Amino acid sequence: MKPSVLTRYRVMAYVTAVMLLVLCTCMVFKYGFGMGEDLTFMVSQAHGFLFIIYLVFAFDLGSKAKWPFGKLLWVFLSGTIPLAAFFVERKVVRETLPLVSDAQPAPVKA
Repeated sequence: MKPSVLTRYRVMAYVTAVMLLVLCTCMVFKYGFGMGEDLTFMVSQAHGFLFIIYLVFAFDLGSKAKWPFGKLLWVFLSGTIPLAAFFVERKVVRETLPLVSDAQPAPVKA
């Protein structure tokens, strides 16, 4: 497996986790204090778009790492639970790092 597959997943896991925390904060301000409705809408739309990208990259990593369906589902759901993506990302990296090949491509023969 190429290192870029793991890197893409890691970046999107952090981005999704941070956006979810921002969204939760916006929701507290919207429903708790009655302010920031427009900001909450924009943040929710951005989080939804980024979450779809996260799902694609997580599926790509899971298919290349040959994860069982239950594990893949847990990784998907971690993007919807505040703070969970941070912990799941660390565990996924520990488990998939040995699968990453740092081998150089074979030279092309002319």
